[in-house]
Amino acid sequence: MFTCCYTLAGGALWLASLPFVLLFSFKEKYRRSLPARFFLWRNPPLQGEGIWFHVCSFGEARALAPLIERFAPGQRRLSATTRTGFEVIRELAPSQSRYLPFDPLLWFWARPQKALVVMEAELWYLLFALAKRRGAATFLINARISDRSWPRYRRFAWFYRRLFAHVDRVFAQSETDRERLEALGARHVTVTGNLKLGQIPRPTRKLQKPEGFLVCAASTHEGEEGAILEGFRELKRLRPEAKMVLVPRHPERFEKVWRTVRSFAALQGWSVGRFSESGDLEAELTLMDALGELVNCYAVSDLVVLGGAFEPIGGHNAAEAAQFGIPIVTGPHHFNQKDLFAGIEGITVVEKERLAETIRYPKLLPPTRLKLSENPLEIIEKEIHNVL
Repeated sequence: MFTCCYTLAGGALWLASLPFVLLFSFKEKYRRSLPARFFLWRNPPLQGEGIWFHVCSFGEARALAPLIERFAPGQRRLSATTRTGFEVIRELAPSQSRYLPFDPLLWFWARPQKALVVMEAELWYLLFALAKRRGAATFLINARISDRSWPRYRRFAWFYRRLFAHVDRVFAQSETDRERLEALGARHVTVTGNLKLGQIPRPTRKLQKPEGFLVCAASTHEGEEGAILEGFRELKRLRPEAKMVLVPRHPERFEKVWRTVRSFAALQGWSVGRFSESGDLEAELTLMDALGELVNCYAVSDLVVLGGAFEPIGGHNAAEAAQFGIPIVTGPHHFNQKDLFAGIEGITVVEKERLAETIRYPKLLPPTRLKLSENPLEIIEKEIHNVL
């Protein structure tokens, strides 16, 4: 009865949304995804009897890719909700990658599969209910419920209890997530940690480490570079040999940050350089204005100041730096990374106003260490194979 009512409500919502879907379909961002999801345009059903992996966005697709790659290409059935997510999965299974149709359309679209593996919070009721009804073992992996989202989930607990009745196994990022998921009706919940801890990017090449103490100011945002530069000035007063490489989060800010870096360095009498021009980190202050080099910078750094958390942005992945055991200093606004940070020991968290005094004495900062004892990818892969 609930499934029938849900389908009717979803169908009514589909009809009501059609004018808006048609309007947004003219935008470049949605030109391919919306017609595929709402009209099944150039979006035929996935071949049956495989392992169906579903993700939402680019980040989830990248995080899930190492697990997908553990299965033979002939077993892979992939779907995504967003254009950026689709672009990633298409590389993993060119002929068996699709946009996920809007929920009620799954009645006509979904084929029987051996297993359904859904990433994080893509909790579509019919996705799980129909996959289960048609013979698939169902998994929710890397599951998390943020502090911000938890009140909303609790208000609709009656709905999620019905949804989780169709989920066989859940792999949660943390104990807090496990408790929240179980309160919503999830069964057989295992805490495996964040999948990102099991697939940390490794250096792609070896950069030449400059002489002296090297600070990497990583993934910085608007409003953070000034405090970081002030902190580095305090460090250089005690350690004149220190150098810093500054890596803005967004490439479109390279020119603006370069002007800031160049002006600040001129006032201090420091040498300054752009990595895209010099190809090295020898200047006292270097702007990393090339993509894909952050983990290579981490590998030769003595201290990391991780941006995205000195302002209310949500923080960034600290595991990439922690794999090298170096001290990491970041801000208190890392609310999007709580579960990931829980898997790392030794991160120093300070307010932006205390950053200068903190990095002035780097010998007092503890090294970082990954807590991961078992790779979550291996745990999940084993469970999926057990049902095949």
